[in-house]
Amino acid sequence: MTDPAKNRLRDSVILIAGAASGIGAAIAQRCVAEGAKIVCADYNLEPATRLADALGPSAAACQCDVTNAESAKAAVEFARRKFGRLDGLVHNAAAPSTSATVVDLDESAWRHEVDVGLTGAFLMSKFAVPPIAASGGGSVVFIGSQFGRVATARAVAYCAAKAGLIHLAKAMAVDHAADKIRVNSLSPGAVATTRLLRRFADFEAANAGLGPAHLLGRIADPEEIAAAAAFLLSSDASFVTGTDMLVDGGYATR
Repeated sequence: MTDPAKNRLRDSVILIAGAASGIGAAIAQRCVAEGAKIVCADYNLEPATRLADALGPSAAACQCDVTNAESAKAAVEFARRKFGRLDGLVHNAAAPSTSATVVDLDESAWRHEVDVGLTGAFLMSKFAVPPIAASGGGSVVFIGSQFGRVATARAVAYCAAKAGLIHLAKAMAVDHAADKIRVNSLSPGAVATTRLLRRFADFEAANAGLGPAHLLGRIADPEEIAAAAAFLLSSDASFVTGTDMLVDGGYATR
């Protein structure tokens, strides 16, 4: 990976929901490297705290259940108290995907996956947008998926949640352009995170199994997704809003 842009996010305060591991952790690391102050919000507080401690005084952690309005509001308020303002929100929280058709899928599994992935983005945005506007504007980034664009087998809840997330970003971009808030989604292909280890023995096996579906012939590193997220959060993307950025190695072109 090339060196991150120095100080591109300097003085920005960014709240990352679902920051404890994988793509969220990589985004947290990238944002701090680019000069931001970040809050690692996650349902699992212990790994979020470990990450924040490792990143130093520019990072803090809080527990957050994105499906709960009071918890989402508390995470936003924590970020404001800790660092004095809020300039950006990244929603990366996602529930484990249940392999099922619409006939097979249990209603509770459907609700949980949609609640974390889509309703969670709504709730985090509901409380984050006002302080971002009060700071003079900023950026909201939802981590989607190529499966919000194209479907895959036995993933109805995941595909539906990610498709909704992409369109939520577009609708919010329309509503909050006057607040100088840019809203975009970022849709990765397969990424080398622990989610894949539920299906594959290791990342080598995951790459062998999933890599050929991508034009580039491999799965992504989390840092590659983090680089795109940092771009969308920064002023380098000052004329980018209401779009879904595919960072999928060409998967969705097939």
